[in-house]
Amino acid sequence: MIDRDLPLETQVAKQDKIIRALMERANQRHELGRSAYSLFQSAITLQGKVSEKTRDLEDALTTLGRASNQLETSEEARFRTEQSLTDALESMEGGFALFTEGRLRVFNDFFKRLIPDARALIQPGLTLNRYFKAVSNSRDISPRDEADRLNVASAAMRHEAEAAPPFVFALKNDRWFVITFRQTSNNNTVVLQTEITAIVRSNRLEKDRLIDAQEHFLKAAFDNMPQGVCTFSSDGTLLISNARFASLLVLPLQLTRAGTSYAQIVEYLNAKILIGAVPQGNYEGLTRYLRRNGRLHLRERHVNGPVLDIDVDPLPDGGSIVNVVDVTVQSQTTEELENRVRARTQELTNVNTMLRRQYEEQARVEEDLRVAKAEIEAAMSSKTRFFAAASHDLLQPINAAKLMISSLGDMAVGTVMEETVKRLDGSFQSMEGLLHGLLDISRLESMDMKLPITDFAIDTILANVAEDIGPLAAEKGLRLDVVPSRAWVRSDRRYLARSVQNLVTNAIQYTETGRVLVGCRRRGGQVVVEVWDTGIGISKRDQQRIFQEFTRVDPASGSGYGMGLGLSIVQRACAHLGHTVSVRSKPGVGSVFAITLPMVAPSEPATRRDGRGSDGQGADMDLIVLLVENDPGVLFAMTQKLETWGASVLACNSTAEAMRQVSDIGMSPDIILADYQLNGADTGVETILGVRESTGEDIPAIIITANQDAAIKDIGAAHRFSVLTKPVNLSRLRALIDWKTRPAAAQDGARRYDESLR
Repeated sequence: MIDRDLPLETQVAKQDKIIRALMERANQRHELGRSAYSLFQSAITLQGKVSEKTRDLEDALTTLGRASNQLETSEEARFRTEQSLTDALESMEGGFALFTEGRLRVFNDFFKRLIPDARALIQPGLTLNRYFKAVSNSRDISPRDEADRLNVASAAMRHEAEAAPPFVFALKNDRWFVITFRQTSNNNTVVLQTEITAIVRSNRLEKDRLIDAQEHFLKAAFDNMPQGVCTFSSDGTLLISNARFASLLVLPLQLTRAGTSYAQIVEYLNAKILIGAVPQGNYEGLTRYLRRNGRLHLRERHVNGPVLDIDVDPLPDGGSIVNVVDVTVQSQTTEELENRVRARTQELTNVNTMLRRQYEEQARVEEDLRVAKAEIEAAMSSKTRFFAAASHDLLQPINAAKLMISSLGDMAVGTVMEETVKRLDGSFQSMEGLLHGLLDISRLESMDMKLPITDFAIDTILANVAEDIGPLAAEKGLRLDVVPSRAWVRSDRRYLARSVQNLVTNAIQYTETGRVLVGCRRRGGQVVVEVWDTGIGISKRDQQRIFQEFTRVDPASGSGYGMGLGLSIVQRACAHLGHTVSVRSKPGVGSVFAITLPMVAPSEPATRRDGRGSDGQGADMDLIVLLVENDPGVLFAMTQKLETWGASVLACNSTAEAMRQVSDIGMSPDIILADYQLNGADTGVETILGVRESTGEDIPAIIITANQDAAIKDIGAAHRFSVLTKPVNLSRLRALIDWKTRPAAAQDGARRYDESLR
């Protein structure tokens, strides 16, 4: 039925037509085949639907009637609102306009009539940009300044004007108004024209009143200024002047009137008042001078006496201003000051001359002092070298004599010579103490004296005091108590020991009965070494004097020993060490001497060595001792003393001889005793090192020297030998030999004992 060669659209249309025809035929057959009951039922259903639709239609008509009534009411309300808005806008004192989407929608009559030449443009539909252009180009208004006109023109070029400031304009009939515009929340623009004529006129009147009042005030101030002032115009005529100007220059009335020429006033002043002081010439010459120099200043004396300062300054318009000031008082004061300055300058010149002479004299004195100081330093250096040499040269024979007296005392025991030898030993000890005191004072006064400061146990010094001075106390029948202490201190071991020994010796000398007590107290971070005695005591006036050289409290008291150097050495040594020395005493009761020094933390446990070396002190010394001494007397005396102790002595006077004797016996000595300074460049240190190297053994050694140099002790510590100073304390020497040669504790014990001797 359909030609397949037809276009597709045509085939689809024909198929659609055939389908509709078939559907209509089928529907007709279906309707003809219904029963009567079905037709009746369909009619009933159709009638119900028609009734329902009819009710809905009636409800809709009712609703439409109510809506129509409400619409009529709303229209009346809108009309009334628009009328009220129109009445409100017309009742406004200023102009009002509403621009919607950039076009004029609502405005009042004032807005339309305010600007005459823009009145024809004020119609609904006017664009905002065109309105701004009309305002900026209007000939009926004049902007407050050119900036307002430019602001209006720039606002006309923008679509958004919410940030523009108000614009103030004046109409030609002296009416003023302000144009302001803002955007609403719906992006509409409201333009307001507010008249401010009353405000402007009121401000103008107030300004005129203020100007008049200010002019009156300025005129009053101008007339009552303390200096005279006047101004000249650019052509050289007087403009204004105050009364002070005329009075200072004694000008007549006709010369103070406005219009008076500069030349007239200058001519009068040069002739009558300032007598030729003001530069002659026309006003043009003055202005050229001011342009070139900036100011004209004159100080002249008036014919009547006053001194005037006249200053002429240029004005921007080519004129000038003149200031006249009476400086008579200042001038007199200046003259007085100048006179005083001249007089003072002359005085200072004289003083300077005198000071220069004094300086030259002082320079000569300083040069003399420098030369004297150099001579003193040379003398002190020479004295130091002398005492160093004297220490060695004097202590050598003293050491020999001490050894011989000791040997003589051993041989005189139980004979008639025993008492004589004891007295000889006492006198020798007194001489030895005096010599040591003099040498100590010399060393402490040395300009380059440097004491080696170390940390050590104070008990080592107290133990030596108990051992060395105990016999002296026992000889006088006194009780010497030394309280042990575990404290460690920081000081110079040698001079602190000498200071404590001097205090104890001094206490024993001035105590006849009772006791002497030595102990330590801890006070915070310090240790106080105290020496108590029950002696004769010291009066208040003598407690400072006793620290001077060769001073004794009571020369008739004491044992007869000493020359009053002990306390002086204590004070000098403690001053070098930074320690404090104090004394408390009561005559007839006793004294307490104290040394305060810093306390430190212990570096090793403290030990107490009471009676060291006592075991075996009286026994024979079964040792081979290599003795090296270049002084024949000392060598003989020391050899004799060692042999009395039971030792076998190899006596030598040099390192070479010592090496030869050790080689001859074919065995190592038990200990080496050597003097430090031998003949020439030979020293005891070379002897010790040479013998140790040749034998291959670390032989114990002791250096005996009169040299007090601390460097020798440093060498001893480095090479493991002890150092004893001359004259030798024989009990210490014997104890040290025992310690260094004792097999069980030789190294540890000897080391600690060496430290106690330093």
